[in-house]
Amino acid sequence: MSIRTITSTDNEAMKTIIQQGLARFGLDIPGTAYYDPQLNALSDFYDASTSELGRGYFVVTDGDNHVLGGAGYAHFSGLGPEVAELQKLYISPQGQGSGASYHLIHQIEKSARADGYRQLYLETHHALVAAMHVYERCGFTLLKRPLVRADHAAMDRFYIKTL
Repeated sequence: MSIRTITSTDNEAMKTIIQQGLARFGLDIPGTAYYDPQLNALSDFYDASTSELGRGYFVVTDGDNHVLGGAGYAHFSGLGPEVAELQKLYISPQGQGSGASYHLIHQIEKSARADGYRQLYLETHHALVAAMHVYERCGFTLLKRPLVRADHAAMDRFYIKTL
């Protein structure tokens, strides 16, 4: 298993992993990442050269370079420049149970810290129990409410971590 920055050749695989992952939990609905327009070109959206504030997206691959999942981060609109959002952390069924989520979160934390962020915020859904377990094991703290009103209105669990 290895982690690398997303490229344009990974876009379709990640779109499929994200949408199928949400659909498995009945979250293929408005107010989730399922309908995010940037899913068609994640590599462009997370290209750090297109933003004044740091951003990035990483994929985890198997030994044959097949994408098993990914995660990204970007400045969280509406908050200060020191808060990034952990975004679109999804792992395919083939990659689940491999520790890929933990490796991706570690990479995100390292990269976000290097970009000057001091906190990572995330939004998720109560149905994503395994994801919440991972976040809590990685040191994220559950918040009572979102930090600001966001685009993904269906999300109902909110976490933050100081880097």
